[in-house]
Amino acid sequence: MKGGLSMLPKTTMRVTAHTADHINRQIAAQTERNIAFYAVHPELIDQRLEELDREWDIERTLETNAAVVGLAGLVLGTRDRRWLFVPALVGGFLLQHALQGWSPPVPFMRRLGVRTQSEIEAERFALKALRGDFKDIPPDGDAATRTSFVMNATGAFQAPADGLQE
Repeated sequence: MKGGLSMLPKTTMRVTAHTADHINRQIAAQTERNIAFYAVHPELIDQRLEELDREWDIERTLETNAAVVGLAGLVLGTRDRRWLFVPALVGGFLLQHALQGWSPPVPFMRRLGVRTQSEIEAERFALKALRGDFKDIPPDGDAATRTSFVMNATGAFQAPADGLQE
């Protein structure tokens, strides 16, 4: 089977597929309001793009939450072994989230407006289009030139920022 088990949702859709429709609509509406604001205030787009670089997506938020709760369970487990069920439970929920896109904290986080990486990237690309990043991509020509323009416009494969080197 290509792309994994057919009964599992697509990676890009697994969280939104398990989020209530009205929450998905609220998140999409907020993104649309953001884009509309920056369409009127294009001088602020660079600042917003920097904010989007720092925005935590649902995966990072969930991973951090799970790590904190799991470590707390381990620490408490040194006092009373019954607390060791907490990291086991967290591990099970993380596995469920990885496979299905749902775990108990996800609905709460989504209600708070925590977005998926795809939702954040949709806003990023819309802002870059507003800024005019894609206007210089040649409609024809050699593949290497066009690829270079697209890679630069989208910011794909940028080097790590803030002095972080690989």
